[in-house]
Amino acid sequence: MDLWTLPTALTVGGAARPIRTDFRDVLYLLDIFADPDYEPDEKGAVCLRVLYERWEDIPAADQAEALEKAAAFIDGGIPAGPGRKRPRTVDWRQDGPIILPAVNRVLGQDVRALPYLHWWTFLGAYMEIGESLFSTVLGIRQKRAKGKKLERYEQEFCRDNAYLVELRPRRTERQEQQRELRALFV
Repeated sequence: MDLWTLPTALTVGGAARPIRTDFRDVLYLLDIFADPDYEPDEKGAVCLRVLYERWEDIPAADQAEALEKAAAFIDGGIPAGPGRKRPRTVDWRQDGPIILPAVNRVLGQDVRALPYLHWWTFLGAYMEIGESLFSTVLGIRQKRAKGKKLERYEQEFCRDNAYLVELRPRRTERQEQQRELRALFV
């Protein structure tokens, strides 16, 4: 991928494969990736179908490469660090209401009103989020993940805004059905 242009296709199996590049498509995929109702192979199949415009033209032998290229695209062309797994500090669905205003401020407009915005442009704005509600929440989550002590004002913020700071676990559809059944019998 040429980092100085906004890619609209990925080379898979020696052929340029057009992709969907709007930020909404990628956020949809990130939501699927975080959904415990999907198995890893299902997530891969959804990724191919959503990202590649002509996914059905990708031979089975090239699908692993297509997924690797998709991951590189989603990561903005930034190579992944060492294989160490990082703790989850962002949930795109839960944090959307505090991410969007920060991204809007960086770009100077409401991105939801745009008919199209390339994922890399959105991701670049996300990476440039400065002081904001989201950066405060993210900073606290990152400190907690690393076992660092929170400042007094951060502790107070957590007490007052636990609903923002705490990452809620995603319930599977089955778990949700069980919860609803239990509620009927209580």
